Amino acid sequence: MLSVTTNPSRRADDLDEPNESENPDEGAYGLERIAVVGTRNAPRSVTDSSVPLDIVSENGFAAQESGDVLNMLSVVVPSLNVNDQPINDATSLVRPANLRGMASDHTLLLINGKRRHRSAVITFLGGGLSDGAQGPDISVLPGAAMKQVEVLRDGAAAQYGSDAIAGVINFVLKDEAQGGSFKIKAGEYYEGDGQSVQLQANKGFKIDDRSFINLTAEYREQQATSRSVQRADAQSLFESGNKFVPNPAQTWGALDVEYDFKSAFNAQFSLNNTTNAYIFGNTALRKIQGGFYYRHPQKREGVFVDTTITQSPTLLIADLDGVNEGIQCPQISLSDGNLLEQADYQSIADNDTKLGQNCFAFNEWFPGGFTPQFGGTIKDASTFFGVKGTLQNWQWDASVGVGYSGIDYRIENSVNPSFGPDSPTAFRPGGVSQIERTVNLDISRSIETELAETVNVAFGLEWRSESYHQHAGDEASWQAGPFAFNPSSGISQGFSIGSNGFPGYQPVSSGHWTRHNWAMYTDTELFITDVWELGIASRIENFSDFGSTFDGKISSRLEINDFFAIRGSASTGFKAPTVGQSNVINVTTAYSANGLEDQATLPPTNAISLQAGATPLTPEESVNTSIGLVAMYDEQLYVTLDYFNIRLHDRISTTSAITLTQADIDTLFIQGYPEAERYQSVKFFTNDFDTNTQGVDLVLHYEFNFDEINNQMILAYNWTDTKVERVNRYPHRLKSDRIVYKPNLTDARIRMLEDNLPAHRANITLLQSVENWAVTWRVNYYGSFYEDHLDASAGMDIFLSPIITLDAELGWQINDHLHAALGAKNVLDGRPDENPFQGEVGALYPPTSPNGISGGFYYLQLSYLFN
Repeated sequence: MLSVTTNPSRRADDLDEPNESENPDEGAYGLERIAVVGTRNAPRSVTDSSVPLDIVSENGFAAQESGDVLNMLSVVVPSLNVNDQPINDATSLVRPANLRGMASDHTLLLINGKRRHRSAVITFLGGGLSDGAQGPDISVLPGAAMKQVEVLRDGAAAQYGSDAIAGVINFVLKDEAQGGSFKIKAGEYYEGDGQSVQLQANKGFKIDDRSFINLTAEYREQQATSRSVQRADAQSLFESGNKFVPNPAQTWGALDVEYDFKSAFNAQFSLNNTTNAYIFGNTALRKIQGGFYYRHPQKREGVFVDTTITQSPTLLIADLDGVNEGIQCPQISLSDGNLLEQADYQSIADNDTKLGQNCFAFNEWFPGGFTPQFGGTIKDASTFFGVKGTLQNWQWDASVGVGYSGIDYRIENSVNPSFGPDSPTAFRPGGVSQIERTVNLDISRSIETELAETVNVAFGLEWRSESYHQHAGDEASWQAGPFAFNPSSGISQGFSIGSNGFPGYQPVSSGHWTRHNWAMYTDTELFITDVWELGIASRIENFSDFGSTFDGKISSRLEINDFFAIRGSASTGFKAPTVGQSNVINVTTAYSANGLEDQATLPPTNAISLQAGATPLTPEESVNTSIGLVAMYDEQLYVTLDYFNIRLHDRISTTSAITLTQADIDTLFIQGYPEAERYQSVKFFTNDFDTNTQGVDLVLHYEFNFDEINNQMILAYNWTDTKVERVNRYPHRLKSDRIVYKPNLTDARIRMLEDNLPAHRANITLLQSVENWAVTWRVNYYGSFYEDHLDASAGMDIFLSPIITLDAELGWQINDHLHAALGAKNVLDGRPDENPFQGEVGALYPPTSPNGISGGFYYLQLSYLFN
């Protein structure tokens, strides 16, 4: 959990040697109680740092059911929020993490102090706050490989570069040169679903006194959950006599993880007495599958329903020998009754007749409708190689690194309607990937001056290259079949194009885009007096696609007396638009005020985007300020209280959905998108609005003994409030051809940005131990929050009550090697308020509930430690 150093003067170069002999009596949360993130001077403790800092040790992840590092961090760091994303396209596969109320790409990730690559997934549907974000994927990192995790809750773009607006998370890999562990964990939800099993192994190998290799491997699989009710429209269809309707027609819950393999390695090799070489990295491979929205067999246009012939809907029928050729297919009107019982439908469904053989409707395949199953295979890998050492009292570190993130999508139980009866039902609609290369040179030195302490001076250079790739899907996932448009006759039969639910990426939208940038930074820390510390950092970066940025930071800490200190910082920051945001083309099926519709996300340079007012993307710019109080009675009792304010200008996001005109559709058709006739709306990336986010972080740590029971208590509380202060206005053409300017962000979208995350979050953790037994209690509090149900801006506003849950774990140290633990997350099976609009699409609970919707989960874990 949060812990404080017992040796605050330990220097960074002391960490070069493998950690073989850490004091085992430092406390259950004290594997390594100092952090290097946020400073290039001696590593800092939670209380010595001039900026807010959380240090989560390996044991800090105790008493948790999840093996996912992202979930585990969100439990112990209240300012980090993670929502489940049951039905949200690729966002379901790579969930966004929000630190201090910011989007997922406002937090920078480091591994062993080196910048980690971002995920290839752009969250087109990000639950409001992270819409359009392209953040890192924390879930691909193996928890068993972590020595500790350092969470810097402060703007740090001047120190580390783009993305570090909300803060920095540094994952420190284990460096033990001997010993290891093996763990197995299994569990399931109280409702008897979501069964999971996880295996973890870690082993250290000593090469010599200054050289080691540490290896980690993890494997996990988990079945899906369902917290669903039957949709009202599906229930009505069933009551009309259609017994083929699945129940539930649409599933809301945790996704099915078919497999999730992760590994990591960390090694150091002594070259001489002053120089070490190092190499570290990780790999991950995960396959996940979830659901999409239900396709009603008498309402879904382009698959089952035709509205082009008459004003009233009719059954969409493929005339296999051609319109106005050979046998003519009947026109069948649709009503609320059971289509399957109509004589006209039965005549075309009878394939023993010539009429039935010539006339085809997808109701013959899916008489009760269908729900596409969407998933993908995620691949992730990174490695860094470097050499560091000391030369005439100068510390230097030179490194090169490469990171890769890729996902190959798959959609099943769907069709490309335009192919009619020749359509496959499973597709590979393409994929995306992100490749980043980094070169770093960091130099630092402590210089003796007339000041109270040495002055630490650091400077360095960085070069980075980012490439975003979009790969075309298999032809059946995007091609226009004969029943969309027949070139010989010039007639379209009205069937939609592409794998329904997630049309494949076309060759015209595939490609790769690259940019590079270089940066130079300086970072100085000094003590003006014995009790007054000052830090000054600056950074200049130049990007090949939009130019240069300059940012600075000043931080300070003043000891009032032996027990109290005040600290604060002020900085400017930036987040560069990603290459993907500037170039991606994507089509997704999403809910809107008009129901289910196909929405296209286009680059800001596309002709349709330009017509709607798009301009080239520019960096987001921030001004961060914070002030805090540190009270430390001794190592057993301390409190930190910090206020922060983040003003973020020109935030990058996707616009709300903009209805397409027929002229827009014609333009897209000319650009090579024949399926555009089925697009209802369009989005594009833009620097759209300004926000002001402020909040308070409170951490209290207290260790005490009660009789023979050792107790460690940690209280962590966060209050965050976000206000949208300015929204851009864009041209909108009225029916009279008059142009008016109004914002694209809807009121519901603004409220999601401001209120979707609970303003108040807190947890109290109590670890009690006596002899060979230990009990961990954790009470979690989530304040009230708002949800625009389905991000539809359709008036489905949900206001949720606060939620309190309890986690508990009982551990037994059987002998020196074997440990057993029995635990439960959400022991009392607390659930969020039921969804008042649950009949709309069948979600029993609001999907963005901050504590999830699956309820209580119990587990058993066995651990074996070896020398």
